Amino acid sequence: MAKRQFTGKEKAAILLIALGPEKSAIVFKHLSDEEIEELTLQIANMRMVSPEEKEMVIEEFYQICLAQEYISEGGINYAKEILERAVGEGKAVDIIGKLTSSLHVKPFEFIRKADPNQLLSYIQNEHPQTIALILSYMSPNQASQILSSLPIEKQPEVIKRIALMDRTSPEVVREVEDILESKFSNILAQDYTTTGGIENVVDMLNSVDRSTEKNIMEELEIQDPELSEEIRRRMFVFEDIVGLDSRSIQRIVREVDNSQWAISLKSASEDVKNTIFSNMSSRLVEMIKEDIEFMGPVRIKDIEDAQQNIVNVIRKLEEEGEIVTPRGGDEMVL
Repeated sequence: MAKRQFTGKEKAAILLIALGPEKSAIVFKHLSDEEIEELTLQIANMRMVSPEEKEMVIEEFYQICLAQEYISEGGINYAKEILERAVGEGKAVDIIGKLTSSLHVKPFEFIRKADPNQLLSYIQNEHPQTIALILSYMSPNQASQILSSLPIEKQPEVIKRIALMDRTSPEVVREVEDILESKFSNILAQDYTTTGGIENVVDMLNSVDRSTEKNIMEELEIQDPELSEEIRRRMFVFEDIVGLDSRSIQRIVREVDNSQWAISLKSASEDVKNTIFSNMSSRLVEMIKEDIEFMGPVRIKDIEDAQQNIVNVIRKLEEEGEIVTPRGGDEMVL
């Protein structure tokens, strides 16, 4: 009897049926509403599946999980070599193909496993655009170490290029990969790869030392004031107040008008509210709570504006040296 060929959705449905309700429910927590709806419909429409077919789907899923683990440990070539030994060349190629086409294996895998100091010697003399591309694929902590060690005059230029980077073609990424380390090659998806951007820059700058951050931001203010302001605006968000020490929060409380606190805390999380209220007098807390209760509906934009005003106060106090906002790598002495 010929084996039935199942679609990807059918295989997912069979796997969930095999896992049972409790484990399937855990899987559903990690899916979007649309994915849950599609899978539920598929499960409902599944015909009888033989034990052999169910075993085949489970085995395929297991092999793909192993392949993913091997890729994270040593890259595509390592995963392919291990799988060839385990299941044969043909099946190994098939498993790797399915995995990489669905997961879009990220470029520069070998770089993220390397020592930043060693990488620095490879890239420090490259063009700023090339450095920007490479750093944008690294973890913020790893990228910040290299960024701090680049020549001072090159740091803001690299940051600017990362911030303005949007999408880079697979061909360009492959070329840079090959130049940097020819013995490594990753399978890229055929669509354009999104990388870089302001959020990437913010993550890096939040991890570098303060002198590096100061130098970069001062130079960016001269070269591109709008970009500089956008980066500053995102480097510390209102919810980050929970990470400040009590002395700093009390200093901020004295600097901010009470009406701003009432509006900004209208939709804030309980953690943020508790952090602020624990550093206010009981009388002030009661007054702000009353204001929040009786102010009625407030536009989201007004809340965001009030929160941004407080963030601007925090930034100003930090620049004046009156408070300290923790960053990645900072060691705090109480």
